Amino acid sequence: MTPSPPSNGSHPKKTAEEQPPAKKTTEQATTEKAAAKKPAKKTTAAAAKKATAKKAVAKKAAVQKAAPGKTAKAVKATKAAKAVRQSVAKKPVPQPAPEPGPLPLALSPAVDAGDRERLLHGTHHAPHSVLGAHPVPGGVAFRAFRPYALGVTVVAGNLHAELHDDGDGFFSGLLPLTEVPGYRLLVAYEGTVQDTEDAYRFLPALGELDLHLIGEGRHEQLWTVLGAEPTTHQDVTGTRFTVWAPNARGVRVTGGFNFWDGTGHPMRSLGSSGVWELFVPGVGEGELYKFEITRPDGSRTLRADPMARRTQVPPETASIVTASHYDWGDADWLAHRGDTPAHRAPLSVYEVHLASWRPGLTYRQLAEQLPAYVRDLGFTHVELMPVAEHPFGGSWGYQVTGFYAPTARLGTPDDFRYLVDALHRAGIGVIMDWVPAHFPRDDWALAEFDGRPLYEHEDPLRSAHPDWGTLEFDFGRREVRNFLVANAVYWCEEFHIDGLRVDAVASMLYLDYSREPGQWVPNEHGGRENLDAVAFLQEMNATVYRRAPGVVTVAEESTAWDGVTRATHHKGPGGFGGLGFGLKWNMGWMHDSLAYMGHEPVHRKYHHDEMTFSMVYAYSENYVLPISHDEVVHGKRSLVSKMPGDWWQQRADHRAYLGFMWAHPGKQLLFMGQEFAQGAEWSEAHGPDWWLLDPAYGAEADHRGVRDLVRDLNTVYRDTPALWQCDTEPAGFRWIVGDASEDNVVAFVRYDAEGVPLLAVSHFSPVVRHDYRLGVPEDVPAWHEVLNTDAARYGGSEVVNPDPVKPEPQPWHGQQTSIRLTLPPLATVWLRPA
Repeated sequence: MTPSPPSNGSHPKKTAEEQPPAKKTTEQATTEKAAAKKPAKKTTAAAAKKATAKKAVAKKAAVQKAAPGKTAKAVKATKAAKAVRQSVAKKPVPQPAPEPGPLPLALSPAVDAGDRERLLHGTHHAPHSVLGAHPVPGGVAFRAFRPYALGVTVVAGNLHAELHDDGDGFFSGLLPLTEVPGYRLLVAYEGTVQDTEDAYRFLPALGELDLHLIGEGRHEQLWTVLGAEPTTHQDVTGTRFTVWAPNARGVRVTGGFNFWDGTGHPMRSLGSSGVWELFVPGVGEGELYKFEITRPDGSRTLRADPMARRTQVPPETASIVTASHYDWGDADWLAHRGDTPAHRAPLSVYEVHLASWRPGLTYRQLAEQLPAYVRDLGFTHVELMPVAEHPFGGSWGYQVTGFYAPTARLGTPDDFRYLVDALHRAGIGVIMDWVPAHFPRDDWALAEFDGRPLYEHEDPLRSAHPDWGTLEFDFGRREVRNFLVANAVYWCEEFHIDGLRVDAVASMLYLDYSREPGQWVPNEHGGRENLDAVAFLQEMNATVYRRAPGVVTVAEESTAWDGVTRATHHKGPGGFGGLGFGLKWNMGWMHDSLAYMGHEPVHRKYHHDEMTFSMVYAYSENYVLPISHDEVVHGKRSLVSKMPGDWWQQRADHRAYLGFMWAHPGKQLLFMGQEFAQGAEWSEAHGPDWWLLDPAYGAEADHRGVRDLVRDLNTVYRDTPALWQCDTEPAGFRWIVGDASEDNVVAFVRYDAEGVPLLAVSHFSPVVRHDYRLGVPEDVPAWHEVLNTDAARYGGSEVVNPDPVKPEPQPWHGQQTSIRLTLPPLATVWLRPA
């Protein structure tokens, strides 16, 4: 409802029918008085039928005193009509004195034909200007739109006034009041009576500043103003529903609270913002809802809320009203997670698909197992494959429909908070895969949301993603950028996420990505860069780093784009500022090194550069070395199965490769199942092959040995700053030998900020090399082997260097001193100063 105006002032939102009439002749006035006394006619057959069903409803609004001790909820439907048609109460209620002078002529309070038609067809932009209570000449007009109701009664203090049934669910009445009172509605249906507030008596629940920020595309907490928000508005509890649908002719909210018939709940358009709003009293947490949108062509579509913070479990698609009641326990973690920038801190990541890590477990059950497992293996972080709601489980979460809702498959949003909190309390950071590049075409989600391209680009060449059959976001539209930037902030602020790994960045950056000539249009400069996407990524990174201290963003970017991890205000050779990410996946290292490992050892000497080329560009960005889910599916085979040779050689290569990976500059990421050398490809249907670690299984020791190695790699890694402190600084690395292709040997030294070294030697031949000479820094008096992937406890042959190794004054590999080592077959050895 609109606010009650002063009794001597005009109402700011008065409709045309409520304005004082022009002077009329005596004949005209007489005619109108007679017409005003006649009851409104039923206009449809349905109305006539309903009139028969409610024989007890009076033809004219009457005022009466409320029956003492009787409440609306206790009244039966059969008594409701009788109660509301009783005569005026014995003791009249005093009313404010009328203004001096003659009263204007009373008008009919009924909804006029034009508004009636628009309300019935869901195309009314301003239902609050018609429905509710409004001062009019002669009193206050009350209008209600309650389809299927048998009767509607206005209750204001001691006043009960039955409204006239105007047909088609419309009810109206004119009360001789000088101002709008506080009131409620008694709505009689077959068998029941509802005592409720009138949704159309409330002011908009969004302020002008919020609307301004939405219009500017700069509302960084968009989820607090759009969607469904349980709240108390004008001292009444209910839910504020808001949705951005600028092309809609009308929007209605529908759900379980109105039996999925939104006819009686039209929303109002808030100016030119494109936002529609309705506060619905009495609706609270747990209610299902959707938006019924009338498209520009007059057709209707039922849509889930783009801002829904909770959804039904797929394949159901309704949104759910929700609010968080979680009490976090990770304050200490949040206070210190940003003490050291991610690129200068130890960061080894265990990638997890939550739904299949332990199939059948909920978020809370995962919280009892996952933190303990990850902590035992020594990983610093987990990376969760997308947890935002998605309709098709086979997409692994990469085709998102509910960008603001954790998937309901595993529990509620607060259950997901519980999992994140448990990981933090175990000392483990949480990185989440985030997918702002595209979305699926489901007709109940974002595609042509309000009847026209809205979230997607209006140009079909720009909107259709060529690889996945999805739609690309229109990054040039400020409201769409706001939707995505606020979404990144949302996960960090509402769920305490420590990092966002942004999926498919390359597909966003290039207009010609996976497109043939003629399928794309150059940018304004004639180039192939998507300037809108560049601006979006820069804005997202700048906003996240400003609002969420300690959070890191990671780009899955597979090209040589310049400046992915450069600051946004620093321009590169191409004229672009950096994208502003904290880290970037090193896809080149991954492809080259896996290609090398896939060759038989006798052929590796011809591909030696595949293991060394990564150091040519190692400091061009801040890198993560990923062995992710993408590398162990779709016929690519698991990591151990990529290795040549028999089972022993495969495991030895697997262990040697992990040792090389953990020593190489950059952070590490390993997908679940690879930590114990699972032989089969990953499947989201059944997850890792945990049975390989069952003591009853004959080869259990082989798999458990690899897992023990991963634990030791992480332990030594975290305790050795040389392996992570200077990952992004050339001074932190020195080749010992990078060209020993005939021997299949790679050796280098890593340094920490104080100059303390670690020597890493990888040998990718299945032979033992005794007294293998390596040049070493001369300022180290002795070296001690701290890790050897050939140790027997890992499943190796126990060719180790148990005693300290002292340098000899013999120059070698450009160094003044050298050592002689025994190199195990297919193994990596780490040595530190003794």
